Amino acid sequence: MRKGAETRERILEIAEASVLAKGFGATSIEEVIAEAGITKSGFFYHFKDKNELARALMLRYVEENDRIFDEVFHRGRQLSDDPLQSFLITLKLLAELMGDLPNGHPGCLIATFTYQERLFDRNVRDIAVRSWNGRFRDALNEIATVYPARKGMDLDDVAIMFSCVIDGGIIMSRGLGDPRVLGRQILAFRSVVKMLFAPAAPNIMLPTAPTAIAAE
Repeated sequence: MRKGAETRERILEIAEASVLAKGFGATSIEEVIAEAGITKSGFFYHFKDKNELARALMLRYVEENDRIFDEVFHRGRQLSDDPLQSFLITLKLLAELMGDLPNGHPGCLIATFTYQERLFDRNVRDIAVRSWNGRFRDALNEIATVYPARKGMDLDDVAIMFSCVIDGGIIMSRGLGDPRVLGRQILAFRSVVKMLFAPAAPNIMLPTAPTAIAAE
């Protein structure tokens, strides 16, 4: 990696850690510059303003998550050709991956940015909101071609639910000081998916109680 690229990556690493720790509004360019050991002109060589830094952070975060999802989805498809079983395997692998993080998940940059959306332009907000839902909606669509979903359940809502599970699991893991919570929440979502696409139980006619024979 060239020196300029190394400096840019160092700036992004420092900024991301600060944003996850205390939010984007409380992260100043000056503190990033000081920790990176560069001049202000050096910072503005890579990013014209703080909004451009936010966009670069979000793109970097989404790309990293896409890489992780690509790997676990690919592994799930290798282990089963059945779309439902493949997706269930993928969720199990993802839960194990999150559970193996030694200090728990560091935090969700998407959630952090969404909470402070007025600080960014529309482009940054769009990246934050739409990063995961499409991928999981596609997986659910593929399953639904083989296993019709239970009536009354909107697959768009189920796809969004997974994003809520991830963000909520991260928050609860940190709040409870238990890094295992995130993995368990992913497994709980996995159980929901199994029930959503499970065939409905047949209606079984139970025998009626015998009627009493009137005494003659």
